[in-house]
Parts: sequence; C-alpha cells; structure tokens
Amino acid sequence: MSEKRLDGRVALVTGASRGLGFAAAKALAAEGAQIIATARTTGGLEQLDDEIREAGGQCTLVPLDLMDPEGIEKLAEIVANRWGRLDILVCNAGVLGQITPAHQITAKTWNEVLGVNTIAPARFIRAFEPLLRKSDAGRAIFVTSGVGSQRAKIYWAAYGASKAALDNLVQSWAKELADSDMRANLLDPGPTRTRMRAKAAPGEDPETLPHPDEVAPLFVELALPGETRNGEIVRFGR
Repeated sequence: MSEKRLDGRVALVTGASRGLGFAAAKALAAEGAQIIATARTTGGLEQLDDEIREAGGQCTLVPLDLMDPEGIEKLAEIVANRWGRLDILVCNAGVLGQITPAHQITAKTWNEVLGVNTIAPARFIRAFEPLLRKSDAGRAIFVTSGVGSQRAKIYWAAYGASKAALDNLVQSWAKELADSDMRANLLDPGPTRTRMRAKAAPGEDPETLPHPDEVAPLFVELALPGETRNGEIVRFGR
C-alpha cells in the first residue's frame, strides 16, 4: 500500500456531525489521519464514525458544546493525556444567528454567535497551541466567510462581525507563529450546500452550490506538513 499523506497524524475537527466538518473529517481520515471529532449532535458523529471506520480509518468521538465554559480546556487535557500532541486543528463549528436588522439582534443571539464563531476558536488557540507546538508541523485551519472582513452584507451584522473578528484573531496569531514550524490559515468555502446555507438563503436551489465533499480536499491541502502558507484567507474556487 502507498503511504497516505497524513499517516500517523492526529486531527481534531469541530462541528464534525454534518456539512463541511463531516466532509473535512472524512477527507483527512482518508489520507491516514486519526480523527478526533466533536459536535453537539451525537447522531451525526456516530454516522461519521461508521463511515470512517468502514473505509479503514480511525475516529474518536467527543460530544462537545462549545459554549460549555470548561469543555474546550478539558478536551485539551484528554488529547494531551492520550496522544501527547495535536498535528491538525480544524475549527469549523459555527452558528448563523439571525438574519435581521442590526438593531433587532438580541443579546442572546450576540452571545451565541460571538461565543461559537469567535470566542470558541480563541479558546482553542489558548488550549491547543502547546499541543500543536509538540507536533513537527502543527497546522490550524479556521472556517471563515466572505461576509466577514471581505464585505459587509445587509442584515448579516452578527455573523459578519463574528467572522471579521475571527479573521483578525487568526491572522494576528499567525504572525506570532511566523518563526515556528506551525501554520494557521483561514478557509472561506463560499456558498456551499449545507444546512446553514439553506437557513440563510431558503429560496436558493441547493443543487446549484458545491457539495461539502468538493471543498474537503482544501482542508487536506492546508493540513499537510509541507504547507507553507500562513495567515492567509484561502478561498475555495478562487
């Protein structure tokens, strides 16, 4: 058998129960990575586990609510005790919030959208940088959106603000990593055939959009030990 490009590497994927996270986890596993899959939806995680194992891969499931005040840090302890390092971090989990005028966005929505889309990735950086530094080539990938720093969109204030903040967070962190073996990048998949997209654009024909499986190879590319990009927003199909 030919050696796979991610053989022996440990990859953590958030929001892995469906959509982009599900597809990314399968693609990384197909290249030999040991997957640690997190999400709130256990049914989707179990399906992911079945598909990865049927294909000969390895997967560990960790149900996790990113709003849990200690959950991310406890997960870092689990990974440290079992594997001693992390090679690949994929922060994919996200929430849309409300598509509504800015003055109508509730405090509850702001707390959830910023908590999941911005603060949780910041907590992952804090909790997992030491484990990524123990890898010979730690790679971190954060899913962003063009609605963030690239262009503001009417009624998308909460989601757009959370992603603009994420872009700044990751690019700032990447500058701190410049002299290390680590790399951190953002991945903008563009409009994709996911449940979140269907909620945001209910009148859109999903068949006109790329399937998450089409985007998944880009996660693999950014996870490779030989990847040199750092602090970039890598846009699918562009």
